[in-house]
Amino acid sequence: MILRPDYINAITPFIDVPLVKILSGVRRSGKSTILEMMKLELQKRGIPAENIIFRKYTEMEIDDGLTAKQMYNDLKSAIEGKGRCYLLLDELQEVAGWEKVLNSLLEGSDVDIYVTGSNSKLMSGEISTYLTGRYVPISVYTLSFREYLEFKGKQDADPRAMFDEYLQYGGFPIVGISNFDTRSAYQVVEGIYASVITRDISKRHKIRNKDLFDRVVKYIIENVGKTFSAGAIVKFLKSENRAISIESVYNYIKWLSEAFIIYPCQRYDLQGKSVLKTQEKYYLSDISIKYSKMGFNTKMVAAMLENIVYLEMKRRGYDVYIGKQDTKEIDFVGIRRDEKIYIQVCAQLPTESTRETDNLMHIKDHYHKYVVCKDPLAIGNDNGIDIVHIADFLLKEEW
Repeated sequence: MILRPDYINAITPFIDVPLVKILSGVRRSGKSTILEMMKLELQKRGIPAENIIFRKYTEMEIDDGLTAKQMYNDLKSAIEGKGRCYLLLDELQEVAGWEKVLNSLLEGSDVDIYVTGSNSKLMSGEISTYLTGRYVPISVYTLSFREYLEFKGKQDADPRAMFDEYLQYGGFPIVGISNFDTRSAYQVVEGIYASVITRDISKRHKIRNKDLFDRVVKYIIENVGKTFSAGAIVKFLKSENRAISIESVYNYIKWLSEAFIIYPCQRYDLQGKSVLKTQEKYYLSDISIKYSKMGFNTKMVAAMLENIVYLEMKRRGYDVYIGKQDTKEIDFVGIRRDEKIYIQVCAQLPTESTRETDNLMHIKDHYHKYVVCKDPLAIGNDNGIDIVHIADFLLKEEW
């Protein structure tokens, strides 16, 4: 097992704090492994193995009719007479009423609880009723570039050469730990994607017109990193003689977001300091999802670089927006407590224009500004704006 210490570091401040630790992210992003890592961490702290209760709620168990009451009785039986216990509960989102189980255990038992799930409903709906103020969310993403190097054992390799590989393979841990060729890797990712679409969306929401749903998803994947509206999707499908309501498109986007296939990125007015409600962009939970559906070609690179930077900002705890200032746009504005960061992303620096730095120059504050690109000659500083190769940027400890 290759460790992912960033997640253990994120969880450990909450060990023995009376909050449910909820780890959520796209399927196969490594949540189960992080629970295994937590088990090792607890054992290192002297917790007896019998006081660490690990449960994985498989689809077969759910289909056999596992109820919340059965789940509760099983866990109560497992902790009985042992003193303080640590519950590591994997993929429990399918157990109807799991929130009530956890609330009852928190109130009536000496337990510390860690759970994982592949649906953002773990942070919404009834959880706000039963666990208000009693949980802490921890987002789990696919491998960062740094983690990818560790999984491959290539920490000492040329990072720029290794980035080219990362750009083609993406960050699903099963791909990172294996030696697939690209075709096999994309087949694996297609399988992950299909399981999410089937289990977490089609089955749960009883989608009747699967062909139409697939076409909406294809449109979103094709337009990663571009602003568009639900109305634009409706209009596009109408041109293909397909009829769909705006409400259906909104539902599809919502369900894709809940299953962590896509992440929305809203626009932020830098002058009014407010979030705008129109013309969002969407990014994928892993760039390889696009390749699994469409193959890889160099025309995709610019959008995929954006996607990679977006995910890295999210990993580092930033709220990420598209920056808007008058008619100018900044690819990303990251806000983390009282910090801000501004980032423009491009594949190559233009040789006959300064458009990548011009928009940043119009922002008159002291926060850090970057142009991040894949240009091999990218290095230096232009009027306070750092120009940096994306491989170097992703490996920087601090921005």
